[in-house]
Amino acid sequence: MLMSDISRPAPRQDSQFLRRIHTSPKMNLREWLDAPAHIHHMAYRMANPRVDRPQSQKEFQQLLQCLEIPKENAEILEKFGYGLKASPNGDRLIVIWEAHTEYYSYQVWHISHDKAKPLEFGPLSFPNYAFPFSPLGMRVNALDLVVSREAQILPEQIRQMMPGPDIYGSRVFGEEITVATSFFSDEHQRERYIIFSSSMEALLNHLLRVLDTVIAIENYYHLVLLPFQAFSRSVDEIRDYEQRHLYQRAVILDHFSASTHETFKTWLTKLSQDFLQVSRSSESMRHRLSASIAYDSVVHGYLRALQEQPVARLPPLSESVNRRLAGVADGYQQLLQRMDAIQHDFEVTIAVIRTRIELLLQEQSLGLQNQNIELLASVDRTTRGQAILQRTVESVSVIVITYYMVGLGSYVFTALREMGWLAKAPYATALFVPIAFGISFALMTFSRKIIEKRMSSVQK
Repeated sequence: MLMSDISRPAPRQDSQFLRRIHTSPKMNLREWLDAPAHIHHMAYRMANPRVDRPQSQKEFQQLLQCLEIPKENAEILEKFGYGLKASPNGDRLIVIWEAHTEYYSYQVWHISHDKAKPLEFGPLSFPNYAFPFSPLGMRVNALDLVVSREAQILPEQIRQMMPGPDIYGSRVFGEEITVATSFFSDEHQRERYIIFSSSMEALLNHLLRVLDTVIAIENYYHLVLLPFQAFSRSVDEIRDYEQRHLYQRAVILDHFSASTHETFKTWLTKLSQDFLQVSRSSESMRHRLSASIAYDSVVHGYLRALQEQPVARLPPLSESVNRRLAGVADGYQQLLQRMDAIQHDFEVTIAVIRTRIELLLQEQSLGLQNQNIELLASVDRTTRGQAILQRTVESVSVIVITYYMVGLGSYVFTALREMGWLAKAPYATALFVPIAFGISFALMTFSRKIIEKRMSSVQK
């Protein structure tokens, strides 16, 4: 069923058309699209797809409510949704929402009931239409596409419609379908596309395919270029770090042998700070640029899928896209490789300095160990001397005690002789000498044990 058929005012046919839209998946949209058509496409990058994707679905629900599209004329799936609204004059408004891996998009179609009236670029002329809010996320791109019923539009006429100095155009999919654009934003910050064909049947049969391919090229082309400014800043930053590190390595090489522990510590601190900053910048850029190679491949894959054929006096669409993307993805990868290389250089330099510091610490440790050995040997000698001195004092003490005991015994034995109890006092004194010695020795041994016992109890 073509749009020219469903635009009839009969209520029965309108109801049948609405029911078909409600039950038809995206692949059957071609059954209810027609030309002329004026289409606005907008794509927005999601900062956190897991969170923003369901939020964009809620946003689409709000859009349907703001545009007063009845629920029975709309369907919302997990990553795709659409809604249809008919105006009293017979014009149709179709709103399509799609959520992709990293971005989501809106397509708003205005299909006029007047097939003879050509549609113009700019705001949609559907009665009382206005996009009600600013969508979530950073805008990737915005397109203004007009599908014309004219069989032929001359390059001069296309040039008058398009902003910018150059116009590009191709016949696509091996059909008489021409797509032309300037890849230049107009006053509404939208890139304009004109699509027409000498065969209306071929145009309607391939319209969704043409639009999906053109929009995919634009979306992924802009996603590749989106981090280009951050890439340019990172190139300057990484060049500064490379030059700084070369200077640092030259200074370290010149003063390495004569440097002290404090000098190595200063170098290590500075190198570690630079290494952390480079690592942070590297991880940030790796996150931004990780998909650039894949997106670049997607763009060139869709360009090949267009099966472009030349249009008189117009360069092909792929010429502009290839020229703008030339070397961009490779440049991204080279930047990441340079970041990996400078990180590796920092790690090597830091490892060398750490090894030198460890060797210095080992030398200091060995020096302290030698000092400790000498100190222990000195303590050991002192302890041995103290032990010998203690034994000598103990021996002298035993002799002194023995001497005093023998002297006391002599007085006793002399007294016993005077009393007549002992006949020969000198003999008794001589016999008492070994006894006194044994008593002195036993007394010293007993005293030493008591002192050691008390000292051990105090230490515990």
